[in-house]
Amino acid sequence: MNVLSIQSEVVTGHVGNAAARFALQRLGHEAWCIPTVLLSSHAGHPGFAGEATSAALMAKLVDALEAQGRLAQCDGLISGYLGSPEQAAIVADAVRRAKRANPKLVYCLDPAFGDDGRIYARPGVAEAMADILLPLADIVCPNAFELSVLGERPIIDVDSAAAAIASLGRPTVIAKSVPVDGRLGALTLLNGATWVAATPIVPKPPRGAGDLFAALFFGHYMSGRLTIEALDLATRGIFHVLSHSDGAPEMNLIAEQDWLAAPPRPAGYSLGPTDAGEYAHG
Repeated sequence: MNVLSIQSEVVTGHVGNAAARFALQRLGHEAWCIPTVLLSSHAGHPGFAGEATSAALMAKLVDALEAQGRLAQCDGLISGYLGSPEQAAIVADAVRRAKRANPKLVYCLDPAFGDDGRIYARPGVAEAMADILLPLADIVCPNAFELSVLGERPIIDVDSAAAAIASLGRPTVIAKSVPVDGRLGALTLLNGATWVAATPIVPKPPRGAGDLFAALFFGHYMSGRLTIEALDLATRGIFHVLSHSDGAPEMNLIAEQDWLAAPPRPAGYSLGPTDAGEYAHG
């Protein structure tokens, strides 16, 4: 499958496209990447440098892809961190044009605007994602904080996350980093049930986990996996990478690449619907 990824780019490390591109490729997809920002590293490193990509340049790149017939060949589109609110309109235009060229195209929105109780994106970005991109999304992959902003309610557990997911009104929503009985869970609503995949907490995870999780879920989904299968594989995959990167400045993505497609089942992992009374252990 051909997947267009529109999100941040770094020279070193594994966040944004630098995480998504590799994950998508390891899952067998062609990854075409448009950068929304170009930085030396993620902002957690002292002395980082870079700037946002201009909306005009992004528009030129989308125009060129369409002129070359690439949008008609595109099967999926994923967007993440935006460097400015104006970029949301460019992403939305790319989605609409790609869907006109290929009505079967699937759009995944990873609303990478905040975490840990704060918005880290530039002013107006979160609002632009909610107003412009969310209504177009077939799949949405917010973390718990982003879900609380989009769903306009606090996320404290599985029930509150499920209510927020339902309020978004999108076909598929995968909520990341939701508290689950002393663990962290990724969850979704399917056929009236709340499905939860929960893992132990990694004490000091490096940045980029949300970007990698969204790419893993989308990559497995685009490979033909069912929603719960993709949820299962993405959750186990991200936990494996993070647990082998605990305390490191960057995710050890290259070293652990062989486990992205077929991750192991860790101790303390569970997957199942909440209406079953207990999570089904894998």
